[in-house]
Amino acid sequence: MKVLSVVIPCYNSEAYMEKCIESILPGGKEVEILIVDDGSSDRTAEIADAYAAKYPEIVRAIHQPNGGHGAAVNTGLRHATGMYFKVVDSDDWLDPDSYERVRKRLCTLIQLKNLPDMFIANYVYEKEGARHKTVMRQTGFPKERMFGWKDIKHIFKGHYILMHSVIYRTEMLRECGLELPEHTFYVDNIYVYKPLPYVKKMYYMDVDLYRYYIGREDQSVNEKTMIRRIDQQIRVNQIMVHDVNLLAVPDRKCRRYMFNYLEIVTTVTVAMLLLSGTEENLKKRDELWQYIEQTDRGLYHMLRHSVISSVMNLPGKGGQHIGRASYRIAQKVVGFN
Repeated sequence: MKVLSVVIPCYNSEAYMEKCIESILPGGKEVEILIVDDGSSDRTAEIADAYAAKYPEIVRAIHQPNGGHGAAVNTGLRHATGMYFKVVDSDDWLDPDSYERVRKRLCTLIQLKNLPDMFIANYVYEKEGARHKTVMRQTGFPKERMFGWKDIKHIFKGHYILMHSVIYRTEMLRECGLELPEHTFYVDNIYVYKPLPYVKKMYYMDVDLYRYYIGREDQSVNEKTMIRRIDQQIRVNQIMVHDVNLLAVPDRKCRRYMFNYLEIVTTVTVAMLLLSGTEENLKKRDELWQYIEQTDRGLYHMLRHSVISSVMNLPGKGGQHIGRASYRIAQKVVGFN
């Protein structure tokens, strides 16, 4: 069995996928690279097949009709043979030194039969044109040892795990029934959120593993693109509310962490609806709150009375202005979009 399966969802990725693949190849035969060509119309399929032919013991090329990022991750999970599972987007890459350290640590943990459900490392915003590279660390998490939710001293609002941070135990992902929606952007939030109640053991290495590129005009996290695709962001938000009975999660700290995560995702949804400035999207904001209330009244009241939500949902033109300003401040601090 492989130590790690790395899935690279690719759609028309010929311009940058080779950099991503080359950053993962140094893992050698202990790592399998699953390049999922999601119905590309450029040279993506050709490049994937070339790597599979050159590195048959490491790389597998999988071709499928276009189903979106979620469908590509689902396909990768079905084909994965590694003990652990990671998604690396085709325009991102892994830092070589950190990657080697993480791979060795996973091997050691497997040899000791001390298996974390979730292995966590840092990610770095590689923002186009930015001099300072923002490193996202897991503040409050114990380092270099196995721990559970009870060992996390502080759960900070506004700091949450992204897909880029995590390496999941493959069988745990299957056991929790993870299945991402097709033809939908922003499913990485579901990917991280839904398995969390099944996570009992965690391990955090304070290394800058994942390099998260931000800067392409067509990128899904580009602000204008997010506003244009706001219905998909709303759909992801609704799935997170619907698929997990958050108030029934037994571990108190896990529940608190997940609430903060859902609060941030909901805040981003509402912020994008506000930033669009259209009456239609303000109506969609109200409809989202109605959906949450109808699905889980207790959760609705918790979200509406949270600090972030209170700022983002102040009434009138003045409230909308304050909401937009709050989002802009957060944007500069964190460095996203």
